[in-house]
Amino acid sequence: MITTPQKRNNDGHKKLTLSEIARLIDGKLMGDPGLVITGVAGIKEAEKGDITFLSNAKYLPFLSETKASAVIVGADVVSDKKPTIQLSNPSSAFSKVVSYFMSQEDSGPQGIHPTSVIANGVTLGENVTVGPLAVLEEGSVIGARTYIGAGCYIGSHARVGNDSRLYPQVVIRERVQVGNRVIIHSKSVIGSDGFGYETIDGKHLKIPQLGSVLIEDDVEIGSCTCVDRGRFRNTIIGKGTKIDNLVQIAHNVVLGQDCLIISQAGISGSTELGNRVVVAGQAGIVGHVTLGDDVIVAARSGVSKSVPEKMVVLGEPARPIQEQKRLFALIARLPELFKEFAEFKKKNQ
Repeated sequence: MITTPQKRNNDGHKKLTLSEIARLIDGKLMGDPGLVITGVAGIKEAEKGDITFLSNAKYLPFLSETKASAVIVGADVVSDKKPTIQLSNPSSAFSKVVSYFMSQEDSGPQGIHPTSVIANGVTLGENVTVGPLAVLEEGSVIGARTYIGAGCYIGSHARVGNDSRLYPQVVIRERVQVGNRVIIHSKSVIGSDGFGYETIDGKHLKIPQLGSVLIEDDVEIGSCTCVDRGRFRNTIIGKGTKIDNLVQIAHNVVLGQDCLIISQAGISGSTELGNRVVVAGQAGIVGHVTLGDDVIVAARSGVSKSVPEKMVVLGEPARPIQEQKRLFALIARLPELFKEFAEFKKKNQ
């Protein structure tokens, strides 16, 4: 059955007073506690009825220019232009307010859509949503309150935890395990075969990939990202890690907790990342190396060997960032140095 989404208020918006918002984010209110807020927006885009935030001092002039009805600000910001809520981290607090308003938005039809295909032996938790044309294979398990979007595929004996959200056309292959509160965006593929071949007499023979993928709790994966299954053991995405769109995670990779992997990065097979590692856009990491905790790989870098903890690396091949910056400075001077050398050679012939 398809159930009707919870209705909004009569005017189409959720409402909160400033005093309610101050309690929600544990901030100090400066202004009318009864002022009604009906929406959220950026400080430039906000209109009357919206609340916005200001976390950078360079945007202070916008306090007098914004049309927002109230502003969440830092603990040291005082304004007589607008009602404010003061606290130490305005950006994080604003995210809480945004989440509250978003939770009231229609999430589409709920329940099990009649065009979905659910095999025998599938286990569905309470209040699961399965969208149109989704396919759940035999033995798969879906946790309570999880949303499976239109056209998703859940392979045999795969498991998806509680309160997770799979947007339309996500593919979860057989035996993959997805934790609680995981978000996976459209057209990502989790558990495809690793790129493994053995070349014999000039022919590339496929190596069976017997492992799977384990995605721990509170992970988010962007659109069109691929996470390959392991050859023997699992590919692992650690708790709290966030992966952008268009990322390739190869077989047997282990990502620690709270990593950030940015768009178009590629991590080769059997590489292990520690906790809180950041891999910036278009960076590449070769296989069978280790990156320690809190390593940062700058954009478009190529990592060819292991990196100790807390190091920032840049370039191709990646080097410690200060060393690489010195090399860039020297390379930039090459035309000038070449000219000077040519003049020196001419004078001394």
